[in-house]
Amino acid sequence: MPSSCKDIRAALAQCLENSDCVMVHRNKPADCLRSPLVESLPNRCQRLKKGYGECKRGMVDMRKRFRGNYPVALSVENEGGGGSRQLYGGGSALGGPPSGTKAEGEEK
Repeated sequence: MPSSCKDIRAALAQCLENSDCVMVHRNKPADCLRSPLVESLPNRCQRLKKGYGECKRGMVDMRKRFRGNYPVALSVENEGGGGSRQLYGGGSALGGPPSGTKAEGEEK
């Protein structure tokens, strides 16, 4: 397996091992990831499952073949912080319009 998804896969496995679905109810980790039991997982495990799926899809996405998957920063995810992701030309993907331009419906 390519190294881009190894970290998030290991974090998902660790989260599943410590979840009530495996520890208390004695289900298999693979069963906990399926439909009836996935709702009983902690929110962190659900986010890791979604992130792992996106990572696997990114490995076959032709638009990401040259740039690679977005690196996973587990420490940022654990702290709950989320920086702004950069888009083309250094502009923030989450911010407003660049300075010096008018937003739609705005007059000078």
